[in-house]
Amino acid sequence: MTTSDQEIYDLIGVGFGPSNLSLAVALDEAQTPIRAKFLEAQPHFAWHPGMMIPGADMQISFLKDLVGQRNPQSPYTFVSYLHHKGRLNRFINRKTFFPSRVEFNDYLSWVAAQFPVCDYDRKVVGIEAVDHHGAVDAVDVVTRAASGAETRYRARNLVIAPGGVAKFPAFCNDHADDPRVIHAKDYMTSVVSSLRPGERIAIIGAGQSAAEIFADLADRPEAPQLDLIMRGRTIKPSDDSPFVNEIFDPSQTDAFYALPEGARHAALDELAATNYSVVDEDLICTIYEMVYEQSVVAEKRLSIQSDTLVTQLETTGETLALTLSHAGEMRTERYDRIICATGYTRALDQQVLHGIAQYCLKTVPGRDYRLPMADGFAPSVYVQGYSEPTHGLSDTLLSVLAQRSEEIVATLAEAPVQAREIAAE
Repeated sequence: MTTSDQEIYDLIGVGFGPSNLSLAVALDEAQTPIRAKFLEAQPHFAWHPGMMIPGADMQISFLKDLVGQRNPQSPYTFVSYLHHKGRLNRFINRKTFFPSRVEFNDYLSWVAAQFPVCDYDRKVVGIEAVDHHGAVDAVDVVTRAASGAETRYRARNLVIAPGGVAKFPAFCNDHADDPRVIHAKDYMTSVVSSLRPGERIAIIGAGQSAAEIFADLADRPEAPQLDLIMRGRTIKPSDDSPFVNEIFDPSQTDAFYALPEGARHAALDELAATNYSVVDEDLICTIYEMVYEQSVVAEKRLSIQSDTLVTQLETTGETLALTLSHAGEMRTERYDRIICATGYTRALDQQVLHGIAQYCLKTVPGRDYRLPMADGFAPSVYVQGYSEPTHGLSDTLLSVLAQRSEEIVATLAEAPVQAREIAAE
């Protein structure tokens, strides 16, 4: 195992997606002396590469970029990116707030390229407390490259933002290693790249990702047979009306955090239709037209299997057998592949916290996104994307990146100084 260098970083960031990229920008623009290093498992910057579906648009305004709501004059806004690329006027002519997902990924990559603060191909495999005379004054982050080489980094503070973990339904538990059982996050890399004519594919889910994959596959020349299988009775539209959208305003974070725990749960349930198991209305209309047009020519290639529960998955020869329950009746359908558009889990467990989990008093962060740690544990441990139950629906989205980064930088400005004082004693 090698050590990155002899100097201790003021901050190490686990992951270099939009959250920590936004934090890197905020640190730079605040002109703090904080020395930060970010560690990313991917070999280069990429934002949801498996969902770069041609024609798929963002569901959020380009104004909610990495920095604009904090500093609209920043050279790292989406508008600055468009100007740099020579596309500003043409984007204006499109009369839309919503760039394509491919373009927004290009924007994020453009910003990331200007910040050489990330070591790529560094999968975090351990986080260890550094004990100094009975007190923890630093943490060691252990990474492993694709080659197997391990590197150890030391820091006075930590920010954890590795993103969600792909969630599979329970019926997939015994088929985790089957390449025919795929999560939506790997759609472009694991399905499109090897699609064969006439395949029969089941898509599990009723949200935006499931709908986008269904529409994309339906329009491909390989003409696969598709079943979109969902527990609900219909595809539901997302509510993105102006008053509802105000819940994603950064100012709402304080209001949500101040609510009693029961009221928070009720608010999340009430507003779930803004983000979970819902689909943009224009995409719903597109899918409806596809299904309608095939009925005109008496085809049965595309099917919406609503109010249907998958109870079992079995491997039978070259196909996958799904046992489906609908209206009290059971039947078995066979598929060549199954795509699970079933979301992500975000849990601050030992897989995320590693060796510092034992020092964490509870996995509920404070308003400043810091985890409460045991006495004698000096490093601040921040989390990004793990605070929806306490900070609101916007926590896992792009909506609050700029302001959240600003808040973290403000507390970090004091934290490294405190940690140096402890280390010097």
